[in-house]
Amino acid sequence: MTFRYDFAPTPFGDALAVFSDEGIVRFDLSESEDPLVPWLLEGVTRQLHAVPEHEVGAADKLAQLLADYFDGEPVRFEDHIRLDWRLVDGFHRTALQTISSIAWGETMSYGDVAVLAGHPGAARAVGTACRLTPFSIIVPVHRVVRSDGTPGHYGAHPERKRFLLDLEAG
Repeated sequence: MTFRYDFAPTPFGDALAVFSDEGIVRFDLSESEDPLVPWLLEGVTRQLHAVPEHEVGAADKLAQLLADYFDGEPVRFEDHIRLDWRLVDGFHRTALQTISSIAWGETMSYGDVAVLAGHPGAARAVGTACRLTPFSIIVPVHRVVRSDGTPGHYGAHPERKRFLLDLEAG
């Protein structure tokens, strides 16, 4: 199996996209110039037991979907690109797949996602799944909010979560 990576433009910078023959395996908002990118690629290499090769143009389809998304179109990424879930398993995978069903412009609390994922009381585990997602934006973890309706965090960038929620609110 081959793995390749490229970068896709976002308002936050050029984001890292890693692909397998099965689909996208990781999309991370770390910018191409971010010192974390080599570390992220090293982690993917370890997890996939293969070295991803840089392939210019590999993210072209994703880049167009992202451009449409950031132009305010309600893109459901999974309708256009396949996700390779190999980096996620167990409850985290179930939670992220549940989150995938949250519609554009809608939000759901961590607790509500836990209930829908079949594990009431696992709100913290949902938060962990959101924090560790290998599919930033593609799986809309930004749509998961606190029970009081406030956005909460988005990794080290809560302003990005607010930006995405505001974008979808129109």
